[in-house]
Amino acid sequence: MNVSSQHVDDDGVAANCNAAEDNLNITRRSLLKLAGMGAATIASGSLSISSMSAEAPPASAATVVSASKVMLHVNGVPRELSLDTRTTLLDALREHLHLTGTKKGCDHGQCGACTVIVDGRRINSCLTLAVMHQGSHVVTIEGLGTPANLHPMQAAFVKHDGFQCGYCTPGQICSAVAVLDEIKAGVPSHVSTDLLAPPRPTNMEMRERMSGNICRCGAYSNIAEAMTEVAGGQA
Repeated sequence: MNVSSQHVDDDGVAANCNAAEDNLNITRRSLLKLAGMGAATIASGSLSISSMSAEAPPASAATVVSASKVMLHVNGVPRELSLDTRTTLLDALREHLHLTGTKKGCDHGQCGACTVIVDGRRINSCLTLAVMHQGSHVVTIEGLGTPANLHPMQAAFVKHDGFQCGYCTPGQICSAVAVLDEIKAGVPSHVSTDLLAPPRPTNMEMRERMSGNICRCGAYSNIAEAMTEVAGGQA
């Protein structure tokens, strides 16, 4: 390449640079307009994506329900249920077997209204899953007695007026029956003075063991009297 051609090339580059500077010489108003147009375009695209997502959710978002066969012996009758594995024993009794005597109070295991007897032990049915009790024997308030043939504890509650509104009463009665069975079996409690000696159905023992069953009407003294009468009859 000779000197003259080099000079021509340099002039061409300089001319192109000057043209580019002229093209970039925009006003502030033009810049703001361009920025606004870009933001509107982005927002429009985002809205389109959002609307598409709302109209057609991905298949992975669908909830998968897992059901399981559960066999329970409820009040002496075998019952087979197909349940969502998340179903509590309380909901299985109330919603699927329609045994509504067992009450849903706090649904957090704090009031005792849902107490039932499972394999001889009292539990809060709102805190346990039905699938955990495959083959278990469950006794609810309906299985303790009938209006024509009351359980001794039911009769004692009526005699001593051990209820007012009655909402907590099914759980109170189921718990009271199990408490006397615990004492008879020699199971100590928090207030037992000698853990090796057979516990006695004293007022303090029964009150301590029944402390998980809340009566908002305050019929505690009458409940204790009913339990004392039944305990004396069992002695």
